[in-house]
Amino acid sequence: MPAHWILKTEPTAYSFERLLQDRRTVWDGVTNPLALKHLREMAVGDAVLIYHTGDQKAAVGLAHVARAAYPDPKAKDPRLVVVDLEADHPLPAPVTLAAVKADPAFADLALVRMGRLSVVPVKPEQWKRLLAMAGER
Repeated sequence: MPAHWILKTEPTAYSFERLLQDRRTVWDGVTNPLALKHLREMAVGDAVLIYHTGDQKAAVGLAHVARAAYPDPKAKDPRLVVVDLEADHPLPAPVTLAAVKADPAFADLALVRMGRLSVVPVKPEQWKRLLAMAGER
């Protein structure tokens, strides 16, 4: 059974729209030890919500893991890993951080509890709720 993740990005650095244009990308730039641990846990086929930070603060699109974690080819530090992502499609409606924080079902979600974490695991029941909030069928 695939796992579910939220990957955070500053849209001025790399937006979901750019991922849609590129179709596939190397998801790099992660240095936080816990976020790296989560990247290492990702498997091909895992579902990903792309979350825009900055002014937007909302989940905006769906993607999936196309290649599991491997050493970052641009980094000299062997602890740094990347995954390859493939774009799926935009969400029908963005799911804002405010909406997530207002819902008690997400009280233990790392997106709420650990705001700086860039790779967030999502429980299956929370995933379903996020997709429902987005109007995803």
